Amino acid sequence: MPTPTPYQEALRYLQNAKDTLQKAGKDGKDYADIKYVKTAAVTAYSAVLLAIDEYLRQKEGNRYKKPKSIEDYQTRLAKQNKTLKSLLNSAYAALHLAGYYHGTTSSKIIQSGFEDAYKIVEYIKN
Repeated sequence: MPTPTPYQEALRYLQNAKDTLQKAGKDGKDYADIKYVKTAAVTAYSAVLLAIDEYLRQKEGNRYKKPKSIEDYQTRLAKQNKTLKSLLNSAYAALHLAGYYHGTTSSKIIQSGFEDAYKIVEYIKN
């Protein structure tokens, strides 16, 4: 079986996150089970980082070193692509901070993070 491309792998992460989010169930406008929301959020955010790592690898070539913090990602993206930096900031706030760290159950916030994640992944589609 051939090794998946970073794009394919990021899409797989996002599909896994969507599948996990389905298990959370809905209670009105919010998700019902925080455990599944947190798991889905961190999985989707992992897809974001995978995609941005690949984007930076393509842009920086031999100079590429894996970023060590969100600030490192932001600084490097500010030099490469401000739109992508803005998408990262939004995905970070919705998926990592609100979804995973703070444990929001707001479907609006989580869906916004997923939309940003898909936009980010499209940057590495070949």
